[in-house]
Amino acid sequence: MKLSEIHIRDPFILPDCGTYYLYGTRGPTCWGEADGFDVYTSSDLTEWDGPFSAFIRPDEFWADRNFWAPEVHIYRGRYFMLASFKSGGRRRGTQILAADSPMGPFLPYSDGPVTPRDWECLDGTLYVENGTPYMVFCHEWLQVKDGEMCAMPLREDLRAAAGEPVVLFRASEPDWADKDAENYVTDGPFLYRASAGELLMLWSSSRGGVYCQAVSRSSDGTLLGQWRHDPTLLISQDGGHGMVFQTFDGQLLFTCHQPNQSPLERPRLIRLDGMPPF
Repeated sequence: MKLSEIHIRDPFILPDCGTYYLYGTRGPTCWGEADGFDVYTSSDLTEWDGPFSAFIRPDEFWADRNFWAPEVHIYRGRYFMLASFKSGGRRRGTQILAADSPMGPFLPYSDGPVTPRDWECLDGTLYVENGTPYMVFCHEWLQVKDGEMCAMPLREDLRAAAGEPVVLFRASEPDWADKDAENYVTDGPFLYRASAGELLMLWSSSRGGVYCQAVSRSSDGTLLGQWRHDPTLLISQDGGHGMVFQTFDGQLLFTCHQPNQSPLERPRLIRLDGMPPF
């Protein structure tokens, strides 16, 4: 099948051992009850096989809805999925799952959400700096109005937090943000170390009620440094929750979902060679 036939949001592509693995939020169950995540596979990024079940909700699992934004990272020889979940009686949070294969089956690894239990959080991503693993995640605008981008150190085994969250920046800070908005959205962080050593963060927000993709840069190349925001959006019209990856032949590609309206969301691939932010 083609990408245009795959109805997911929040696409994440893992290149591994000659195969590309595509994960994402299932479009049909995004906003309601859900029971898992799928993976699609490809050798050329054009033709895809799947869906194959990567995670199936266990009977005793704490969440039953809003299964969002699965990412899979290779860490110490295993595959770790970070994904956001919610239930009627608990706040949204990002939990860590693990498997011995990118195909899964992924099983719960952390004891429930790693993000603070009394916060509404989503879209945790894994970033390792100087040997220390961090979860970078969003403290949701629904709770704080001005959405926060946060970083929190994890234990070396990734089973739990190893410290308190630190606010990196807030959604209202960029020049392009609506200065008279009632709420400001942080969404979908992804960290990328550019070839010159610069540390970039791709993240999404909303401007004028339209979903968009932003780029921010650490002033000193570290996660906890001061973050400066590009004045121009990477995608200004109805697309976002993106990430970047390198193909097996060395090309740098960006993937996001576009448009943002259900049920039209589809993964999109864009070459980044020569684009100003990169």
